[in-house]
Amino acid sequence: MSFAVAILVAAACGFTALSYEILWFRIYSFATGGSASSFGVLLGAYLAGIAFGSLVVWRWSTDHAGAHAGAGAREGGRGPDGRPGSRAPAALIVASNVAGFLLVPYVAWEVGLATFAFSLPAVAIASGLMGAVLPLVAHFGIAPDDRAGRRLSYLYLANIVGSATGSLLTGFVLMEHLPTGRISLVLLALGLALGALLWTGVRPAARVAALVAGIGLAAVAEPWLHGDLYERLLFKERMVEGTRFARLIENRSGVIAVRDDGAIFGGGMYDGFFNTDPADNRNNVVRAYALAAFRERTPEVLMIGLASGSWAQVLASAPGVDRLTVVEINPGYVELIAEHAEVASILAGGKVEIAADDGRRWLLANPDRRFDAIVQNTTWYWRGHVTNLLSAEYMRIVKDHLKPGGVFYYNTNFGEDALKTGCSSFAHGFRLANFLALGDDPVTLDADRWRRALESWRIDGRPVFDLALPFHRERLAAILSAQPEPCAAVLERTREATVITDDNMAGEWSRPWWVMPASDRIQARPEVPREPQARAGEGEPTE
Repeated sequence: MSFAVAILVAAACGFTALSYEILWFRIYSFATGGSASSFGVLLGAYLAGIAFGSLVVWRWSTDHAGAHAGAGAREGGRGPDGRPGSRAPAALIVASNVAGFLLVPYVAWEVGLATFAFSLPAVAIASGLMGAVLPLVAHFGIAPDDRAGRRLSYLYLANIVGSATGSLLTGFVLMEHLPTGRISLVLLALGLALGALLWTGVRPAARVAALVAGIGLAAVAEPWLHGDLYERLLFKERMVEGTRFARLIENRSGVIAVRDDGAIFGGGMYDGFFNTDPADNRNNVVRAYALAAFRERTPEVLMIGLASGSWAQVLASAPGVDRLTVVEINPGYVELIAEHAEVASILAGGKVEIAADDGRRWLLANPDRRFDAIVQNTTWYWRGHVTNLLSAEYMRIVKDHLKPGGVFYYNTNFGEDALKTGCSSFAHGFRLANFLALGDDPVTLDADRWRRALESWRIDGRPVFDLALPFHRERLAAILSAQPEPCAAVLERTREATVITDDNMAGEWSRPWWVMPASDRIQARPEVPREPQARAGEGEPTE
């Protein structure tokens, strides 16, 4: 193997290895509902595999190649047995890419039987095959002379450049335009092409035929292998054969799945329903209506997180709200909202402004914006990166964006650390269901004010309550009977909890790494579509 070919192989293998790792992380993150530990556990298995693969090659080259390896390299890439030295790297490249291609559907199958931890050896095997390629290429592509060290540094540089390119191109371009299965197919095709190029000693026509046959077989198998990928990752042991999501959006920001009953799952966890009706209340949307109980008017409202758009529709229609600014990190939700009549009107007109950005980053980038209320239907307190929206430092950022008398109203999902952090950060406030309503000025829940707002509330011209209907009158009375828990009582109850900071990331690491979301609450084909995931002690569903 010539040194120029070795450089090409090192770069290409770095590209595919990092690209596969990005795909695998998406799969493990979705399967664990975005658990904070999912990346660290995956990375540990990945690096262990690379280390073991490198060790095996080192042992092989020491025991079997000996001094002949250098001679082979100088003679144009011939190994110790006199055969072309590029065959071993070619076979390894093909094997590693086939393993990488099959790992994703294997994990989707395995999580239906047991926790994802049992699939980690497969990660180590696939990454071990990939990790063995670079030292083998160095073995056959670098002559043992006085320039060996320099050539080795160039080889590693090429591998690093390929790895960085894979991260950027796959993570920011391919994931924006192709689904996971198709990206896996592209990477496999690249690996097979590289293997065919290196498989010397065989006629070019035969290599091309084998390459075409391999890619063709993979293209035929890909829809079957990945057809129900995210359904299996989400529903796990409750997966029903033939189940398909009604809508699936994959982009570089994440994966959004919609069940046929309108339930939305973002990144592998329940994310809400398309519903603005407080009488129906399948998504506990009545919590959004509570904003009207805190102040007579909230002309400027900021909402962090969009999801189904149901909360945005409610708040944009609220009496006393003149303008709603929404910050959503995944623009795929906007695409989804446009397809559902119940919420699509928020995209028309000038009352609602939607920014595609991270909520905390947007606040820091807009230091002069002030709001009468900031609403945040935060996701589960144990998910990765949620510290950015729950920490004491974030509370100070929110304070800087509230007008005098402003209210911060956000979801804690009953996490005791989150409850303690919020109540410790503001002078006044209370808990309402799993939400905290906080402010440095007094915050009260005025039932009479809330009643007036609910009776006059209209969405797209239709009243949300028809008081001529007995059921609506009952629902209205039940809503108005809500009793808040003052922050003083919350702090007393959570004395043993930890205040979340950017450094301790307390909530994110509150569950063992091997625990997956409680899939007994997620039905592939729910018999009763109302109130999913509102049990099992993890609080009410988020949206």
